[in-house]
Amino acid sequence: MKIFAVGMNYAQHNKEIKTALLQQGIGSADDDRQRDPVIFTKADSSLLKDGKPFFVPDHLGRIDYETEVVVRISRLGKSIPEQFAHRYYDAVTVGIDFTARDLQKRLREEGQPWEIAKGFDGAAVIGEWTDKNLYQSMQGLRFALDINGERRQEGCTCDMLTSIDRLIAYISTFFTLKTGDLLYTGTPVGVGPVKIGDHLEGYLEGRKVLDFWCR
Repeated sequence: MKIFAVGMNYAQHNKEIKTALLQQGIGSADDDRQRDPVIFTKADSSLLKDGKPFFVPDHLGRIDYETEVVVRISRLGKSIPEQFAHRYYDAVTVGIDFTARDLQKRLREEGQPWEIAKGFDGAAVIGEWTDKNLYQSMQGLRFALDINGERRQEGCTCDMLTSIDRLIAYISTFFTLKTGDLLYTGTPVGVGPVKIGDHLEGYLEGRKVLDFWCR
């Protein structure tokens, strides 16, 4: 099983991240050029499911939540045309892409790859799967995250810079997609840190599909 994830796929979140990077002296204020999707992978050992608790790794510094729509690949595919990409996934849920922000910042500053800041154990949380055919459009899904009963993030897949089908077509030009692979499709504005004792609940179209605690 492979876990793919997408960075910088919501414009408002991009502004949020860019502001933080500029404050750290990284990047450029006029660096707004259109690019291919930002793709990275997570180790299979990062997967956390079935409502199991997330154990906050205190040796990694600040850990941020990033709430995302996640889709599950359902068949083998390579170099998939975008118009057929919808045939290659069968289920959708809400997940959390946890990020070791302090570590990521240091690695960025040093010009090093930062996958370890995204792929550590427990960093890929997934909720309960839902049949994608229950929804009229995958590009109109509303999702949200509550922490300790307070709404922290809200998003809609209609705001994605690169659609789910286009992401699948793009990724499949580099990697053969296999049944059971996962795709985290990017986070909207509103990311922030978690701490021990936090209770996270994720919603897809108003239905709770994700529920776990930080320990």
